[in-house]
Amino acid sequence: MTDFFAFLGQFTVFVGQSFLGMCEAIRRPREVSRQFARQLLGALPLALVAGLAIGVIVWMHLRGVLERLGGSSAVDLLPSALALAVILEFGPIAAGLIIAGRSGASLAAELGAMTVTEQVDALEVLGISVQRQLVGPRVLACVLVLPLITVFIDYLALAGSFVAETMTSGTTWLHYKTAYLRGLRFNDMAAHTLKTLFFGFFTGVAGCYHGLTASGGSEAVGIAATRGVVTAILSVLLADVILVRLIHLLLAG
Repeated sequence: MTDFFAFLGQFTVFVGQSFLGMCEAIRRPREVSRQFARQLLGALPLALVAGLAIGVIVWMHLRGVLERLGGSSAVDLLPSALALAVILEFGPIAAGLIIAGRSGASLAAELGAMTVTEQVDALEVLGISVQRQLVGPRVLACVLVLPLITVFIDYLALAGSFVAETMTSGTTWLHYKTAYLRGLRFNDMAAHTLKTLFFGFFTGVAGCYHGLTASGGSEAVGIAATRGVVTAILSVLLADVILVRLIHLLLAG
């Protein structure tokens, strides 16, 4: 228990330092762009598969439930219900977990290798801020990538569900789009998409923290990567619970 509270205190301090480093990274667009491209291109294949799979799977579940509970007339609600489920929750959380799993591990492994080989110590000896040089650009890149991946997954999920529906009922894209837009509000879509900014921040912080605190030999890099993924996923899930509640309170007010 003592170790947990020690970790929690150190991690909290690191969160504050990372936020300042991220703000300073705005003045280093070239490095941020490089990190952004690496994370975006690395996550796109997973997002492609996840988006299509989510769309088809949610469509299968909802269609069966609606037919069973309300008959064929209830199926008319399918596009709206599916769009709400995907855009408000499935898309954001899928994007958060994809980036947490991929970037959380890669950042922890990359910085862990630099820590173990004493490259981080060398930067500190030269008077170079590790937060400004290493952490800030990586965290900012994670923050910027998450909303884009979320929108990408949302569109793929809706496209996948449309293809599945048109193969079943022969509906047209215009009819399907009109139906799923009927239940959406811009405030809901914007709020639940922008909440992924926090997912990206905590993912970047978790990966960088465990990478910079790695110690030992080459085995420490693997341990840092594992811890980075676990902390990032837990942070995303906890942030999602808190943010959904806050969004409901704000939009209801």
